[in-house]
Amino acid sequence: MEYSKWTKTLGNTDKKYIYIPQFLTQEELNILQPWCKNQALGDFKNDVQSPLAPSFYKDAVVNTLLESKKEKVEEISKLKLEASYSFWRAYIYGSILKDHIDRGSCEVSVTVCIDSCGAKWPIHMDGNWLDMKIGDAVMYLGCEVKHGRKPFEGHYCAQAFLHYVKKGGFFEHLAGDPYI
Repeated sequence: MEYSKWTKTLGNTDKKYIYIPQFLTQEELNILQPWCKNQALGDFKNDVQSPLAPSFYKDAVVNTLLESKKEKVEEISKLKLEASYSFWRAYIYGSILKDHIDRGSCEVSVTVCIDSCGAKWPIHMDGNWLDMKIGDAVMYLGCEVKHGRKPFEGHYCAQAFLHYVKKGGFFEHLAGDPYI
């Protein structure tokens, strides 16, 4: 079946992205913020979408967040989902997030602001700019919505990315991100 025949909206609306205030609890932030700062000081990789930012694929703590938030993501999206993978970056001054559309493993994605130095750094979803606060998230159809950021003018911003595929959907075979 063609991908184009699957539902392309979230939350029984006509939206391809949804802003979610207070997606993370204060208790979750109390664990994630020091974890991310400590990890960013150690060994890391960089990736082509944001070459300056330390990047972490399937980090154990953020992967736990992927699993623990699945029910909330299903409730908001009104979709049954399978976890694909997690990823997070520690953005620094001059970091960018090149405009892109995600691969199939990111069918339903959530970008979460874990920590920030306080500098505003909006993300665009199909050209609509959104300012995220610490603990807030944006859920979006990763394979549909072009997103990115301009160069970061602050000194630190930790963002997690939680990726899911629709249960019974076109990309279900990519649950767990098996090809990476």
